Amino acid sequence: MFIAVDDTDSPDWMCTTFLAVELIKAFPEWDLIGMPRLVRLNPAVPWKTRGNASVAINFGKGKGDGRLIGEAGGHLVRAYPRSSDEPDQEEALERASRVVEKWAQREHSDPGLVVLPRQPDESLYRRAVTTIVGKEDALDAIRKAGGSYFQINDGRGLIGATSAVAWRPVDRTYELLTYRQMERWGTEREVSEEGIRRLDKDYPSTFNNYDVEAGRPAIIPHTKCPILYGIRGDSAPELVMAMLSLISEKAESWQLFITNQGTDDHIIAHWKTLVPNSSYSVTGEVIKEPWTVQGGHVLIGLRADNGIELEAAAYEPSKSFRDIVKALRRGDRIRVLGEVREDRGTLNIEKMEVLRLAPSRIKVSNPLCVCGKRMKSVGAGQGYRCRECGTRAAEAITEPEERTLQLGWYEPPVCARRHLSKPLKRMGIHNRQ
Repeated sequence: MFIAVDDTDSPDWMCTTFLAVELIKAFPEWDLIGMPRLVRLNPAVPWKTRGNASVAINFGKGKGDGRLIGEAGGHLVRAYPRSSDEPDQEEALERASRVVEKWAQREHSDPGLVVLPRQPDESLYRRAVTTIVGKEDALDAIRKAGGSYFQINDGRGLIGATSAVAWRPVDRTYELLTYRQMERWGTEREVSEEGIRRLDKDYPSTFNNYDVEAGRPAIIPHTKCPILYGIRGDSAPELVMAMLSLISEKAESWQLFITNQGTDDHIIAHWKTLVPNSSYSVTGEVIKEPWTVQGGHVLIGLRADNGIELEAAAYEPSKSFRDIVKALRRGDRIRVLGEVREDRGTLNIEKMEVLRLAPSRIKVSNPLCVCGKRMKSVGAGQGYRCRECGTRAAEAITEPEERTLQLGWYEPPVCARRHLSKPLKRMGIHNRQ
């Protein structure tokens, strides 16, 4: 029996994943069948609270060898490969709804809870991770799966909760989340920064641990939520070892999740038009060289292979990644992945591959007139003219530019990466930045 929740947090308080731990506590006589799911959905959804994450748990009577995947309320949590029984659906909804009513934030969210005896069609997840899905689509999927639901306010969380159950992992990663003792919520977290810095080296399957450029950990939240820290990686056992290696304040509980984080599941690779509030892979040629706008954002003009022209941007939070974009020149061929923003229609670059570098020339000086004087610019795109004799020239004196940019992939610093964006480390590629 799947139980899933979404949209239970606020911008600076609570965390939907915390309700997974509370749900596990609420069903002590039942086992976990497989790992709990932490599923991120479309990061471009305008009304998301923070990371647009939902969680889903499959409860039953475990069969086979149980695998240690957490600790909640002083009890070890194990996951089993198969089930011989499952909870009563009506009772499960009543018991789970009490958990949601107790912990969900109502002021800035629309919590949703679903109880499903079977998984909805996978297409719901695919649409929810790449586009905008309506609540009626979720309700229809719940009905078809024979499920039931509970909501608070508008209940928009039903979309994410149902989609989390619909997810069939193709690519997947894991996250180990630790939770603070309640009396410490809202206080400064105590976790060894030196230990976090060593995670990538000591546990190579982990990723997005420490932002060297910013000089700060990326696994510690900045909100007052119950999470102490969360480590992500490709090996669940290695995540447990990484947790045990960190010196920190005592955690009240910890939990392993299977997740779609770091998979690029949100990227639409095959498309005909670009629609705002979705994310795409766009390959094409730079047709307008980089320029910087107020706020420090760097933009380029790009013509996609299908002829569509657009602007792509490296926004200020991407820090040094903007210098890579500034190094592009007209005629360069690139692939960019990112979200098309609704406000400007620009594509927010999440990572970029340089496929071909075009020959480029740089200005050395204004042209020299036959009378020996240096010409002056008449105006942008209007050439040069000698103020003494009136002789004109079309172009400045230039020389070939020595390009510092190399072919290959580039990505922003750790703290500027999206939850769903696949880090180059997972692609077996070294970041050239």
